[in-house]
Order: sequence, then C-alpha cells, then structure tokens
Amino acid sequence: MPAHTSRRRYASIKESAEYLGVTDRTIRQMIADGRLTGYRNGGRLIRLDLNEIDQSMQPFGGAA
Repeated sequence: MPAHTSRRRYASIKESAEYLGVTDRTIRQMIADGRLTGYRNGGRLIRLDLNEIDQSMQPFGGAA
C-alpha cells in the first residue's frame, strides 16, 4: 500500500450526518443520488468512508 493512501475511516449514517452537520435523511439522499458511496456489510449495516466524504466536498465562491 502506498504511503500516501490513508486508511478508511468508516462511520454509520448517523455519525456521518453529525460529521457534516446534516440529518440522517440527507445522508441517505446523498447515497441515493450518487454524491456519496455507502458500503453495506450484511443485510442492513451501512457505513460511509469519512475520507470519501472529505474528498467529495467542493469549494465554491470567492477565490475558489
């Protein structure tokens, strides 16, 4: 594994929502429309990679 590759930081939908300051429903919608990737382990357990959430953030306005 290359040194610059960071380890995945998995979080639940609730934890991901708190991380972004949004609701669980917003996270589910972001998964449904493809803005975020959900990872399923088993039938119901869904996790998101916080590193991918960080990478999905896009700057706008100002000097961006």
